[in-house]
Amino acid sequence: MSPTRRGFIAAAGAALAAGACAPALRLASRKKHDLVIRGGTVFDGTGAPGVEADVAISGGIVTGVGRDIAGVGRDEVDARGNAVAPGFVDVHSHGDESLFDDPRSESVIRQGVTTIVVGQDGSSRAPSRRPVTAAAMVRGALGTSGAFESMHELFRAVNNLPPAVNVASMVGLGTIRGLVVGEDDRPATPGELRQMRALVEGALADGACGASTGLEYAPGSFASRAELIDLCRPLAPRGLPYATHMRNEDDTLIEAVDEAVAIARGAGCPLQISHLKTSGPRNWHKIGDALGRIDAAKAAGLDVAFDRYPYVAYQTGLTNLFPIWALDGGTGAFLDRLAAPDSAGRIRAATLGKVEKLAGWNSVMISGVANPADRGAEGQRLGDYAAKLGEDPYALAVALLQRSRTDVGTVVFAMSEENLQRFLAHPSGMVCSDGGAFALEGPARRGHPHPRGLGSFPRVLGRYVRETKTLSLESAIHKLSGFAASRLGLADRGRLAPRMAADVVVFDPATVADRATFAEPFQYPRGIDIVVVNGAVALRDGQRSGARRGRALRPSGVTL
Repeated sequence: MSPTRRGFIAAAGAALAAGACAPALRLASRKKHDLVIRGGTVFDGTGAPGVEADVAISGGIVTGVGRDIAGVGRDEVDARGNAVAPGFVDVHSHGDESLFDDPRSESVIRQGVTTIVVGQDGSSRAPSRRPVTAAAMVRGALGTSGAFESMHELFRAVNNLPPAVNVASMVGLGTIRGLVVGEDDRPATPGELRQMRALVEGALADGACGASTGLEYAPGSFASRAELIDLCRPLAPRGLPYATHMRNEDDTLIEAVDEAVAIARGAGCPLQISHLKTSGPRNWHKIGDALGRIDAAKAAGLDVAFDRYPYVAYQTGLTNLFPIWALDGGTGAFLDRLAAPDSAGRIRAATLGKVEKLAGWNSVMISGVANPADRGAEGQRLGDYAAKLGEDPYALAVALLQRSRTDVGTVVFAMSEENLQRFLAHPSGMVCSDGGAFALEGPARRGHPHPRGLGSFPRVLGRYVRETKTLSLESAIHKLSGFAASRLGLADRGRLAPRMAADVVVFDPATVADRATFAEPFQYPRGIDIVVVNGAVALRDGQRSGARRGRALRPSGVTL
């Protein structure tokens, strides 16, 4: 082990003395394990300091953690000088956008992530009125997808792939509203509310790990607080969370936090605030108030936490810059309003007001378009691109939406680095990517994505542990693994201990780093040496194996 690597691990709190490590689960000296990871500094995912130990794996299960485990492995890994941690759990992922087209999930595995939690922002692939074939799951530049009739059918399709990573899913309340109520901005009738409640109950019975909303996106944005409380009540007896992309993350952020707390409290369920942020310079000062309200809710007995990706730009659809009332009725109605004399001016004024709060059109980068003729826009700042074409930026934005039938993605630069570090360090905060799964080649190389889909987890370990020291190594690993798994009822994930599922990541704390950038997103991270999924090595020394041992995961106690 190099002095640099040893020094970093020691500084992170690793107890390397023999007495600091719990006794190994002793096995017969002749016993053969499937895999033994030898001599690394093991962080168990609970937030405890690391200890020098071996990890033995057989049958997809961790069978021992301790010093000098007896017996030999059919495969052995020398992890001396490296950190050994539970496989990371991405608590808010969109990795299913390419899953059925490319189940390798390259950018996910290469970050050390072994479980993705999809069905986020109010949108899930189930339930649906009718199933679609796996081949139709991903269509178009931005991964426009079909859906499955039930969560059970979705999980069966996942297991039939099989994927390289484990997949858990929330049920999207926006999806359910669209299925029952439609795209219109109106209250649900009592009968519709009963029907939606039954769909939530069915999805949870099938193994959904929570319910999500995207309250800035139609049609989920049209749901009232009372409706959301009613739909979240089935979460309470299961102890599963309500995960919300709140109604606002900028000028009315504090009111949105209050609403999220009120919904969870009214339903009696845990609350998970998705990708918590203070968007726009005029709102950066609100971080203390936002965190204070979360702390107060927790002190009053609410089970509340939040997640955040380690970047100061977010990714969303271009329609997010437009007023939500303009989306009433769906895509066709929105496009009609953009051109109609009685609404076009009001839409323009509202959109320009929002862009002004973001510091202009160059705060907006186009990440993907459905219309092939507009691919030149991908990776371009909208203000500069409009100037290059000699067009008005707003008119260009409208034209892009029209030509792609609103299927246009953006990356928006609006957040504070100082606030980001405060979010990451907060004891109720955990880490997510909020990103998709990408690859340097094949169908998962698409658009010009936010780098979070290729770099979030190593970025935390490199920049925010090693460089800025925002987090200790043991605290970061807890946020990346055990904390996230515990929120979702994934009782056999997120910790390295006997009888836990054998999802493991081995990385070099002295070199681990993200390489994807906003200018050049298609770059894999460095310093992730070994990734094991359900006992099978998926990545070794930068080389992918052919193993795809991922499977659908359900909360503890849900069996089908």
